[in-house]
Amino acid sequence: MNEPQITLIQESFAKVVPIKQQAGEIFYSKLFEIAPEVRPLFKEDVTEQAGKLMTMLGTVVNGLRELDKIVPVARKMAVEHADFGVKPSHYQPVGTALIATLEAGLGEDFTLETREAWVEAYTVLSTVMIDAAEGQGALQ
Repeated sequence: MNEPQITLIQESFAKVVPIKQQAGEIFYSKLFEIAPEVRPLFKEDVTEQAGKLMTMLGTVVNGLRELDKIVPVARKMAVEHADFGVKPSHYQPVGTALIATLEAGLGEDFTLETREAWVEAYTVLSTVMIDAAEGQGALQ
């Protein structure tokens, strides 16, 4: 991930912040549409979960220039998610739902370059998370 990509991610996320609750709800709607098998993993109301997702995403987005601080948090979260039943195969539909949510929320502002930057960031972080959970023997 390079500096221009980080800037694109941060600028585009800033445009999502005003609609963050709606964006979170779009995300879960899309996720459950493309991966209905993950729905049982969410015991609580997804309205509340949507808020948590957007808060976490904001933390990651704001910390992209300091990956050394974000990566340990992502690793810890991966192990916790695995304890709830998250599998490596779940990360791909989450990424797809994230990109679809950004596309819906940003419209014309979700350019090809912005999409590529988000895909790169998600790929880096999801790889770290999968590796961390597998390293703990949590993901099978």
